[in-house]
Amino acid sequence: MHRKLFENFLESAKSVLPISIIVLSLHFTIAPMSLGTLALFITGMILLVAGMSLFTLGSDMAMMPMGEAVGSELTKSRKLWLLIIGCFVMGILVTIAEPDLQVLTKQVPSVPDAALVLSVAFGVGIFLVLAILRVLFQFKLSHMFVVLYALVFIIAAFTAPDYLAVSFDSGGVTTGPITVPFILALGAGVSAVRGSKSAEQDSFGLCALCSIGPVMAVLVMGMFYDPSNSGFAYETADTVHSMQELLSLYSNGFVSFFREVLTALLPVVIIFGLFQIIKLKLPIRQVFKIAAGILYTIIGLTIFLAGVNIGFMPAGNFLGSSIASSYKWILVPLSILIGFFIVAAEPAVHVLNKQVEEITSGAISKKMMMMGLSAGVGIALALAMVRLMTGISIWFFLIPGYAIALILTFFVSDIFTAIAFDSGGVAAGTMAAAFLLPFAMGACNSLGGNPITDAFGIIAMVAMMPLITLQVIGLIYRIKMSRVKDIDAVEETTAELECDVIPEYDDTEMIDMQEDETESQTDNNNDKIESSEKEGENAER
Repeated sequence: MHRKLFENFLESAKSVLPISIIVLSLHFTIAPMSLGTLALFITGMILLVAGMSLFTLGSDMAMMPMGEAVGSELTKSRKLWLLIIGCFVMGILVTIAEPDLQVLTKQVPSVPDAALVLSVAFGVGIFLVLAILRVLFQFKLSHMFVVLYALVFIIAAFTAPDYLAVSFDSGGVTTGPITVPFILALGAGVSAVRGSKSAEQDSFGLCALCSIGPVMAVLVMGMFYDPSNSGFAYETADTVHSMQELLSLYSNGFVSFFREVLTALLPVVIIFGLFQIIKLKLPIRQVFKIAAGILYTIIGLTIFLAGVNIGFMPAGNFLGSSIASSYKWILVPLSILIGFFIVAAEPAVHVLNKQVEEITSGAISKKMMMMGLSAGVGIALALAMVRLMTGISIWFFLIPGYAIALILTFFVSDIFTAIAFDSGGVAAGTMAAAFLLPFAMGACNSLGGNPITDAFGIIAMVAMMPLITLQVIGLIYRIKMSRVKDIDAVEETTAELECDVIPEYDDTEMIDMQEDETESQTDNNNDKIESSEKEGENAER
């Protein structure tokens, strides 16, 4: 366990280091932060690495086994109503426990936190049921995406425009560090029990479908709330002036986030406990391992959220504001750089990449996944900054983007489609909500824009672009494989033709044939000599 924790620590450090270097480079060059803000960021960076390490270990030990066990047991029961109710309840509970959603709700104006959280959780619950039914009845995933996203944009046309960006942001943050491992494992459990040839690809696509539910739910909710106010209920300290203030801020943050994480995870643990007592009957050793994993998850998430919210959020807001006011021209290239590296700091990304590599037996590697995600998020942030500086409506980005993504589903293998759509929601996680969104808000305020229409939507862009980039990788992979098959087919045909025209012989057969030809030629010569001798005798007579 200690070795695994050390490996997780090294992986987390490698993930956080690039974005930390970028922020520190900006501090020492064009956007110097105050000493207090810098101290908050450096402390947050250290906590981020420690929290991610513990959470990843806890996810492997608890969240994944819990989800797979519950999914398997619900499917084995052969009772469809029980599977529907169980998935609906678990979908709601894990969404309420999602820290990314808590970060977002505290920044959305004019909407009570409880209303937004419950709307999103209800949407995830319904669409998790829909996703499980797709696995059981083998509905075509690409067809479902086309129908559901068409419905999303139809509903969006009738809701308040100010809530369009917020709704797509909600869909992005829903699939975070708590939701992703549980839903992926739930799908893997159901697919394993069902036992079909498509079980490998059925394990994916659940997170993608669960991301659509919150978008619809928030769009409907937006019809009942007045978005005219623009005040933000959640603010963090931009700086501290002494070590005592820094320690006080983080200590209070630890207590607050520990309470939130514990309250959010408690219902999930209780439901699993009931399953264990009534149905699962797992060995006591495995139960203790899961309990230890839950403890690691709680502690890891507490540390992670404290580092992100207290350390990264003020730094993101300050950098966005400072750079936009002095160096507006650098926002687009800088966003590409930040986007390329920041996705590696998302804990849920590593969970998904590991799951993809394991289920596909290395055919789709973690490196391939990370490159596709990094490119997608970099492009997404560049487009978000263009939208922020120009004031172009998010409609002109979302509609063409999703149209391209949906068209690609008909030219890419089903497993690449499912993984790509899962990746979109996973990429838009905690770092997007706690660093990129404050960065966009700071830039928006400096440029004199409207935060709810211009700054919000950046998470939606981050969730959209990986759908395209990963499917493009899948399309290239498919083209290359078809070319390889064509070359193999040509070589095989050529070999068959050569066999038909020129028979193959071994060396012994060739020697025998040559000897036979020599003997035959000698016999012919002898016959000719004898014939000529007889003719001569006859002539003498």
